[in-house]
Amino acid sequence: MTRYVVKTRADSPQLRKAATAIEQAAWGALGFLNFTKAHFVHYQELLDQFADYQLCLVDEATGYPVAVGNCVPLTCDFDNLPSEGWDWIVETAANNNGTRNALGALAISVPGIHRSKGLARLMIQEFSNLAARRGLDGVIAPVRPSVMKLYPYFPMEEYITWKDDNGRFFDPWLRSHAAAGGKIIKSADRSMVVEEPVAFWEMWRGSPFPQTGEYKIEGALNPVQIDLERDSGRYVEPNVWFAYKAAA
Repeated sequence: MTRYVVKTRADSPQLRKAATAIEQAAWGALGFLNFTKAHFVHYQELLDQFADYQLCLVDEATGYPVAVGNCVPLTCDFDNLPSEGWDWIVETAANNNGTRNALGALAISVPGIHRSKGLARLMIQEFSNLAARRGLDGVIAPVRPSVMKLYPYFPMEEYITWKDDNGRFFDPWLRSHAAAGGKIIKSADRSMVVEEPVAFWEMWRGSPFPQTGEYKIEGALNPVQIDLERDSGRYVEPNVWFAYKAAA
């Protein structure tokens, strides 16, 4: 039976390098999300500043991570989360002036070869464990539904009401968060915003845009709004706010 140990990016340069490789492998196809203003300006800086909050689930047999979890401490009101999500966590953590009372979860990355082993759910639990060790109240997470990319023309508020035959969330990743003890708060309709020239979006789409309008991009949860006259493409990603209490 495989045994895992939790370490952090702060533990060694080798772990930091491996964690970066895993993140890039897991999220490479969605690289356009790296160009939100918050990500581009603050993300790497936060990973370095809070390296001991960047978790690595390491296979004891190989010494190599099989999953990575990124989170940052911040000040938040669990009962009054904004319509923004991922970008808000990053900006709030980077400019935090109050007492940090929560963990903001930013990503869980699992390479394809290690998926379907329950590692992502283990990492969710480790976020709660970390919050408890640091004396924080709990964890907030702007969750990215895993199969909403197949239904990009439905609003998030409607999508999160869909159920499977057993009355659970239709979306597998939302089911995992609920099963791990997460409480759904509301949709984060403007979780991430990317606004770039048309040529940027043509690169990611792999084809030109013949006219102004809405276009589907592979992996995106919403269509991209293309305005040829303004030479602008705007993508607004919706997520779902979940909250967790710190582990007892």
